Amino acid sequence: MNKPKVFVTDAQMRSSLAVIRSLGRQGLEVTGGEETRFATGFFSKYCKHSVVYPSPRKNQDRFLEYMKELVSNNEYEVIFPMTDYTVIPIVKHKKEFSKHTIVPLPDYDILINAIDKAKTLRIAMENNIPCPKTHFINELSDIGDIKDNLVYPVIIKPAKGFGARGVELCKSYEELKLKSREVYAVYDSFLVQEYIPHGDEVGVYALFNFDSEPRAVTVQRRIRSYPVSGGPSTLRETIKNPKLVDIAFELLKSLNWQGVAMVEFRTDPRDGIPKLMEVNPRFWGSLQLSILAGVDFPYLLYKLVTEGDIEPVMDYKEGVKCRWLLPGDILWFLSAPNKVGNLREFCRLRTNYDILSLEDPGPTFGFMMATARYLFDGEMWKFIIRKPIKEEGK
Repeated sequence: MNKPKVFVTDAQMRSSLAVIRSLGRQGLEVTGGEETRFATGFFSKYCKHSVVYPSPRKNQDRFLEYMKELVSNNEYEVIFPMTDYTVIPIVKHKKEFSKHTIVPLPDYDILINAIDKAKTLRIAMENNIPCPKTHFINELSDIGDIKDNLVYPVIIKPAKGFGARGVELCKSYEELKLKSREVYAVYDSFLVQEYIPHGDEVGVYALFNFDSEPRAVTVQRRIRSYPVSGGPSTLRETIKNPKLVDIAFELLKSLNWQGVAMVEFRTDPRDGIPKLMEVNPRFWGSLQLSILAGVDFPYLLYKLVTEGDIEPVMDYKEGVKCRWLLPGDILWFLSAPNKVGNLREFCRLRTNYDILSLEDPGPTFGFMMATARYLFDGEMWKFIIRKPIKEEGK
């Protein structure tokens, strides 16, 4: 009997590696895809085949044409798009892809409510979910209209950005006008939000079925991030927080959500209230931690979309830690203040890792090969080396 075949895009990403390992361990035949031959996930022993497709970053039309032909000529039971560059175009053409494979994501009209931070926040506010004070900017002239309603510093945030890109801290109206022009030129619409001082950053990670009912959950607390001022976590641990789970579930139900998603909160130290930061409507970078804590989200999603529903998995191990060392935590150490004070913590190596694995060592070599390749890709370095947000007083 032939093994079920699945396809995972963006094989360079650590979230994609987690999916490849998860599904491969479950006996599925996994094919990884990426725009370069040197991709971390290709070197996993669980990645049976690799495909180099046209870059979805540089030519979305060619990527779509290639992928439609690929799924029509192969019997992939499920295709897992992993980043915004592949999720958005594939979901926009979900009807065509669904003739040949399962796309385990909601339809575009639901997805866009989570991708677009302005839409997400409006829905959250309608449901009385705590959020930062937010002004929605569609034209640069809107800045003048809110001038007298702002308390500095404020944050500029693209409505459809991701990974802290395009996020700017402004300490005056003049700085706001200047940086608004820069952000508007790249991202068009954006948000101006009150600045929430750094408190605990917690994510609720969930899987919902086709009736928008929860089927799995974990909660993670961020310990370290890169950039230090806000970005993907480089070290995090699982915690229990039933109150935040309830809030996240309420929001996801309001979005009529289906599939996996992450809801991120930051606790406001001024009032102790967790405020909604964003919804990530796809697999997250720290996915490996959820799997290590006992909730195998990739395989649960596979079972959900192929069988119609699954039994809820609502319990997990608390206090499990996982580290993104290559290059995340190294970049954290190099960019963080007080390097001497941080050295001891940085050198604590006895933990779990997103990429490093004695059981599956190939991806570590693959990451090194990919790094050598990306030395000559200026766009990729801009993606990796992210500009930090300079906090107030620093």
